[in-house]
Amino acid sequence: MARHLVCLTFDFDAMSGFISRGMTSPTPVSRGEFGANIGAARILALLKKYKLPTSWYIPGHTLETYPDQCRAVFDAGHEIGHHGWTHVPPADMTREQEEEGLVRANEQIRKLTGRTARGYRSPSWDLSPHSVELLLKHGFFYDSSMMGDDYTPYRVRRGDIIKVDQPAVWGKPTRLVEMPISWTLDDYPHFEFMRTKEWIMPGLRNYNSVLSNWLDDFAYMTKAVKWGVITYTFHPFVIGRGGRMLMLEKLIRKLKDGGAIFTTLEDAAIEYAKRLPLKGS
Repeated sequence: MARHLVCLTFDFDAMSGFISRGMTSPTPVSRGEFGANIGAARILALLKKYKLPTSWYIPGHTLETYPDQCRAVFDAGHEIGHHGWTHVPPADMTREQEEEGLVRANEQIRKLTGRTARGYRSPSWDLSPHSVELLLKHGFFYDSSMMGDDYTPYRVRRGDIIKVDQPAVWGKPTRLVEMPISWTLDDYPHFEFMRTKEWIMPGLRNYNSVLSNWLDDFAYMTKAVKWGVITYTFHPFVIGRGGRMLMLEKLIRKLKDGGAIFTTLEDAAIEYAKRLPLKGS
């Protein structure tokens, strides 16, 4: 029997993504505030309307800065996942800094939910050479930061050796489940204009063109695989604005009409692990 899962996921960065890049002046801070104070509430109302379970990846900075807004997400029944503490990518941290952030944010998640996070999504989707080891050490069940598939989860390897002048040497699969993502299914690069001293991200794409792309990716999944998962990634300060909210509702309605089964990323990962247990486990 065909079963096609859709995971709507939200990176609740608020201002953390801006300030981690040194953008601490009032205007970028206010962009993050919009997500916390306006966008998140609009999204939660829409999800309640359609009774959809979703997954929210919240940096520790957001958890500590906006406790009431984060409580509202949890009280609405959504999964709370780990998204670092500072929103600095793990690849830019030392092992000690990365682990400190894992522990600090996990403590805030435990205070909110009663347990530490089962799922992890790295800030900016850029893991470090230490990330897999640390995620296993701290009891994570799944990661959602890599792009080795589009519709099928897989086991994360540990111990890859990647050198420019030599063939890659692959490590061994671990118990950590990868729930793959893609920039093509992320609202941020499509819609946000971002300017720093070093680069410009133009964004500002037509809403309906992006919606068409996202629906086509789901349609292909229904043709390509009998069982699969597609993961969309949103940010409250991005998708929560004006016509983008209309687009999000259209996406939900059309996915439902197409037979989508909405679930949290954790539940999708559990379903995958039951379907394909790790050999030797």
